[in-house]
Amino acid sequence: MYPKELEKVLLNVQKPGRYVGGEINSVVKDKSDVEVRFAFCFPDTYEIGMSHLGIKILYGAMNQVPYFWCERVFAPWVDMEQRMREGGVPLYALESGDPVADFDFIGFTLQYELSYTNVLNMLQLAGIPLRAADRHDLFHIVAGGGPCACNPEPLADFFDLFFLGDGEEVDLEVMELYRQCKKEGATKAEFLRRAAQVPGVYVPSLYEVEYHDDGTVKSYTPKEGAHARVEKRVVLDLDKAYYPKSFPVPMIEVVHDRIAEEVLRGCIRGCRFCQAGFLYRPFREKGIAAIDRQCRDLCASTGYDEISLSSLSTSDYSRLNQLIDTLHQWTEGEKVSLSLPSLRVDNFSPALMERINSVRKSGLTFAPEAGSQRMRDVINKNVEEAELLHTVDVAFTEGWNRVKLYFMIGLPTETEEDVLAILDLGKKVVDTFYQNKEKPKGKGVEVALSAAAFVPKPFTPFQWFGQDTMEQLRQKQRALKGNIPSRRLTVNYHDAQTSFLEAVFARGDRRLGAVLEKGAAWGFHFDGWADCFDFDKWMEAFAACGLDPAFYANRTREKDEVFPWDHLDYGIRKEFLWEEWERAQNAQTTPNCREACSHCGAACYKGGICVAKR
Repeated sequence: MYPKELEKVLLNVQKPGRYVGGEINSVVKDKSDVEVRFAFCFPDTYEIGMSHLGIKILYGAMNQVPYFWCERVFAPWVDMEQRMREGGVPLYALESGDPVADFDFIGFTLQYELSYTNVLNMLQLAGIPLRAADRHDLFHIVAGGGPCACNPEPLADFFDLFFLGDGEEVDLEVMELYRQCKKEGATKAEFLRRAAQVPGVYVPSLYEVEYHDDGTVKSYTPKEGAHARVEKRVVLDLDKAYYPKSFPVPMIEVVHDRIAEEVLRGCIRGCRFCQAGFLYRPFREKGIAAIDRQCRDLCASTGYDEISLSSLSTSDYSRLNQLIDTLHQWTEGEKVSLSLPSLRVDNFSPALMERINSVRKSGLTFAPEAGSQRMRDVINKNVEEAELLHTVDVAFTEGWNRVKLYFMIGLPTETEEDVLAILDLGKKVVDTFYQNKEKPKGKGVEVALSAAAFVPKPFTPFQWFGQDTMEQLRQKQRALKGNIPSRRLTVNYHDAQTSFLEAVFARGDRRLGAVLEKGAAWGFHFDGWADCFDFDKWMEAFAACGLDPAFYANRTREKDEVFPWDHLDYGIRKEFLWEEWERAQNAQTTPNCREACSHCGAACYKGGICVAKR
């Protein structure tokens, strides 16, 4: 359904299948029957966006309403963008081929801070004014959701509204409100005032921000009836929540080219670095019957022969063995494989892995996150070194010979000794292989260590922590590279510059909008991709706007500082997060939610494991 003027262009770009639409199960409607059109924009490539579960759920939920039409829009890669600009072709939706400028809503899912320039770039390609204040009519409502919506302030000048929390219900409620406002001839301002009354909707233009002389936030003041605190939306009953019976099957190979079946939301663990583990509380499980039914439907409608049991921590599903037994009753006969995307050291077992028949005995991945036990206690990982070594020993006995271990550097209270402990732990894994008399014959072991630079995020106990400077991170990276104790170990790490910029925007305020706008004017895009990222140009943009990025990334916050997101309520008490921050500094652990309630605040939703424990 692409615009006809692109026919010749598509022959001269990488992967033209990204841009043509027409996929099996894509939804095409008669425009004369549609009252509200929603352009669901994913600010990254087709391959990444088509792998995302959230877009599949919301695409189906919106399109089940006869008078709503949700279409997909992905960021064109560099070569396609250039051709579109040269040919005057605006950004378009895959289902109809219509310009994004024809849509009522332009909705973005915000998964990663370094995609923000892609958001603005896509608006530019669509010919839509960047600033919300420059879009006057009840049209072109720019909306955002996803994990980065927990601190949307760097984007506040560009968005009309944000959806906080689970989107299946609130998205439809706002679209229904918009439909009513259109019929009534209401103004955009009136629509936004009414939208701000919908639980889970944040309208940034209805809040005035004041700053102290030192640059910290003084206050957020609501106006025109907006709520002092905006609460996130939570879908408590996953069995009754909407889940698609089908979804568009990609035209080309994508990152996760399989069925994704959500089995739970939230996480019981309380790892202090993990934003998702706090944002998605309370912990909720989907029933086995619902999972089984949904998997059958998706296999029948898509033709896929692999199902990924998806969640933050699938191995924490309370009836995992029973679930797999139920699915095996038909998947084995139909040669459909099952996979678990997330494994914990303390939940691994050969018996489980044998039943997950898509897992090859070539490689396993675990995330100890830190090399020393002290640091694992600081971050509340609650994994012992002995558990990891026992797990890999069992895996080696069962035939595995490749292990990948994920770590972070730059964590709070981290010392050089803690950093070098990463190498020590990797060496112990290597030694465990060669000490195992039942290891695979004729094979060596390969242990890959990946060390990401830690980025402190809102709504975590580490939101007060000043990120290590780039030089400190690079020093730690050099320590890792320079002290590898075995040729069976490899070490990889992420660029410190991108981690620094991620930290800036993760905890930034509205003043950063000027920097983003400057970046858009200078052509910034795909900043999460090494071949597009230009750190020096970013520093020029900050300087041109009179802002110091280190103020946002490297500064340790005081206990009572007002954060740019304090007026947004994700159900987690700030007092609880501070208590966890203090416990972290003393290397004290907190039990998981199944062992004991930590009184984080999520019980306010009266659902999930919080109810079960009380």
